[in-house]
Amino acid sequence: MLTRFEVANFKNFDKKITLDLTDTNMYLFNKDCVKEGVVNKALVYGHNGVGKSNLGFAIFDIISHLTDKNSAAECYKNYLNISNDSDIAEFVFTFQFDGNEVTYSYGKTDLETLVYEEIMINGNVYASIDRRESSEAIINAIGAESLRSDLGESKISLVSYIKKNSVLEDNCENLCFFKFVEFVNGMLFFRSLDSNRYIGFQQGSRSLGKDIIENGNVKHFEKFLNRVGIECRLSTIETSEQIDLAFDFNGKKVSFFEIASQGTKSLALFYYWYQRLKGDSKVTFLFVDEFDAFYHHALSSAVVELIRDIDAQSVITTHNTSIMSNELLRPDCYFLMYPNKISSLTNNTSKELREAHNIEKMYKAGAFSG
Repeated sequence: MLTRFEVANFKNFDKKITLDLTDTNMYLFNKDCVKEGVVNKALVYGHNGVGKSNLGFAIFDIISHLTDKNSAAECYKNYLNISNDSDIAEFVFTFQFDGNEVTYSYGKTDLETLVYEEIMINGNVYASIDRRESSEAIINAIGAESLRSDLGESKISLVSYIKKNSVLEDNCENLCFFKFVEFVNGMLFFRSLDSNRYIGFQQGSRSLGKDIIENGNVKHFEKFLNRVGIECRLSTIETSEQIDLAFDFNGKKVSFFEIASQGTKSLALFYYWYQRLKGDSKVTFLFVDEFDAFYHHALSSAVVELIRDIDAQSVITTHNTSIMSNELLRPDCYFLMYPNKISSLTNNTSKELREAHNIEKMYKAGAFSG
């Protein structure tokens, strides 16, 4: 699991900003929202322009150099903070795997150009390189002794270099290394504000309707929409070019995406990814940006409940205070984002928060001013 993330000099983040998912409390309700002392389901609130989307882009910057998954390079223009004099954006990830701690830190000048990297496992340097000083890497992985340590002019990530070119021994440190790589490969970011733009987990893109039809999910999608409050009947319609998803009005069919509301289209996008999140999913970490931008508040609650049921550690950004409720999550899982900090509701008040508290009402009354 991701336990802590830090970033500085990236997009609107001039100074270091930290998301700490280990600062939890001993609440006796909604215990499934915290796993092994780490927030497993988080909702992040913040005013427009504070950097909620950029937080997601910062966390998923790691995808571009550690995986071959979709990296959405168009989201990484204006990479460095314009007010900062440094020419390097810096990132620090801390993970926990079976009680072991993995810390991965790196700096970049842009999405593709790594300057330095260091991976530490339980406080010990596993591998590191600082290309500002030398092309020579330090590699302490058992089983990688025969690897050439001088990477020369290569831009490859040191992590990827070790993974692809060595047969590592079966020990605790190497197992942590592989779990770290596996976790990153399972990360998924998507947003509902535009087309099916995503980062991580897979490559390429598919038509939402085509995916639903080809996987035999037309009636399942219909039931999904009905479940979240959208009464409709779905079918398919044949056009001159293909078979499309359609609304069925007593035998009269109309193409789904021609008349669906923006909110319903957004639900189709959520459904597309939800099918990849259910059951024995390989998704390890989910970040959904402005997930309910087009939803009614009752629908937003239903979607949060669906996300609560998946295994993946999840972070969601929203403006919707109607889902700020102890019935859905708990105070240490709701985060308030400001230009220079991110902290939970629990840490933004001196009051003892209890299950019976109406935290939305308290928020609107200014109780969480920090």
